[in-house]
Amino acid sequence: MKPISKFFASATFAALALAATPAAAQVEGKVATSSISNAILGVPSFRTALNQVRTTYAAQIEQVQTKRTELDGLLTPYDTNGNGSIDPGAETTALQGASNVQQIQTLRAEITGLENQITAAQVYAVEQVLAQYQAALTEVATQQQIVMVVDPASLLYASDGADITAAVATALSGKVSVVGIVPPQGWQPASTSVQIFQEIQRRLLVQEARARAAQQQQEQQGNAEAPAGR
Repeated sequence: MKPISKFFASATFAALALAATPAAAQVEGKVATSSISNAILGVPSFRTALNQVRTTYAAQIEQVQTKRTELDGLLTPYDTNGNGSIDPGAETTALQGASNVQQIQTLRAEITGLENQITAAQVYAVEQVLAQYQAALTEVATQQQIVMVVDPASLLYASDGADITAAVATALSGKVSVVGIVPPQGWQPASTSVQIFQEIQRRLLVQEARARAAQQQQEQQGNAEAPAGR
């Protein structure tokens, strides 16, 4: 991961950057943007790996759900304002003095342990694809004669044609045909991998929310267009 660590040293994820120049200097050549998280999401083998996590770690996922339900039941009596959480102050004090506080702490630790197993598998998958991102980006930049590539989140404006994320995803797909989901013994994720995984999680949540909204809209339109009963 050493080359990748160096590659992502910039806070803006700048890639193939020019040598340091005064702020007023202008870049000579084509500048493009590429979203690392979107490029990784565009890799079929990575999508397959995410689905495999749901299958391989199905038991852990089910246990998390069961234990969370149990934990919620134990915490409910201390959630006096009914907002779904234990707030600092009176609620926390009451919980700390509860007779079953040890049971609650044990449940929390068990949930954290199970979630860590699932997250480790997902981050490991991200890390394998991320390891090839620099090569894929360099390949596309060379082909298109691009002198600088920056993350779109760091820009105030970029034209539609400036985004090369799809091209990078295609190049990346050719370099990563299989993605594993079982980390080797003693594996520790790089901080960059964790950061990209968190961004991917946010993007997936947005995609799921949009898909649900679109489905609800279709159902509503279907109900509105359905003929009235006799």
